[in-house]
Amino acid sequence: MDTIYEELVRLRKLGRSCALATIVQSIGSSPQKEGAKMLIRDDGSTMGTLGGGCLEAEVIQTARMAIIDGAPQTISIDLTEEAGGLVCGGRVLVYIEPNLQAPHVIILGAGHVGKALSKLAHFTGFRVTVADDRAEYANKGHFPEAQDLVVSPFEQVFDGLQVEEQAFIVVATRGHNHDIDAVKAALKTQAGYIGLLGSRRKKALLAGKLEREGFSSADISRVIIPVGLDIGSVSPEEIAVSIMAQIIQRRSDYGTSRRGHSACSRVVNEDGAIKTASSS
Repeated sequence: MDTIYEELVRLRKLGRSCALATIVQSIGSSPQKEGAKMLIRDDGSTMGTLGGGCLEAEVIQTARMAIIDGAPQTISIDLTEEAGGLVCGGRVLVYIEPNLQAPHVIILGAGHVGKALSKLAHFTGFRVTVADDRAEYANKGHFPEAQDLVVSPFEQVFDGLQVEEQAFIVVATRGHNHDIDAVKAALKTQAGYIGLLGSRRKKALLAGKLEREGFSSADISRVIIPVGLDIGSVSPEEIAVSIMAQIIQRRSDYGTSRRGHSACSRVVNEDGAIKTASSS
């Protein structure tokens, strides 16, 4: 049991999602009783057991849906031959609780905006990574709330950094050339959000530079310039507010999109049996 919770903590530190499935009720004969637990990682691999076979297959599929939806699920499974080849004859009720990774904000640039953004991102529940090529800026003294600090040239910053599709990258370096290097590096990741601090004129200059270096129009369109919502922000703190407002908005839109494109949904009939239905 301790091993499962240790693995849950390990996954969270790695920024990975998982779900914990627990048998909360067992009626009749079943391979495992109340309290049995199984951890389902975001890639479908597991630790622990609820009894194997079709039971676990159902739980794994539902757990992966719960991770996508971000909401707990409770399913009732008949352990009979008619319900999928299980011959125990009983029924189990399984509670599945997703343990989701904190959304990830990666800030390239440890200046005034980066510092304000790091504080606000942490305050609003995001996991924060700050990167800069200057160790005297990218350190715990300046960024005590950041979970990760990377000191590296901007063109190499993602070499040893895991970047999820759901990550939010904000480029706020100290100069145009560093911005170019940081954006080019960001475009090589799968991050769904890449924002650059700057003006619309800077957007045109950046687009021309990227195009000359072989980046496609689809690549260039991934970069949001100027980053943040237009709220008339001026100070670093106000700019950080505008950026986080946009990030939170995008995160909400992304979650809605994922739920809307779920491949199937599971419902429990009045008799306790599970059926699977395609989403519209």
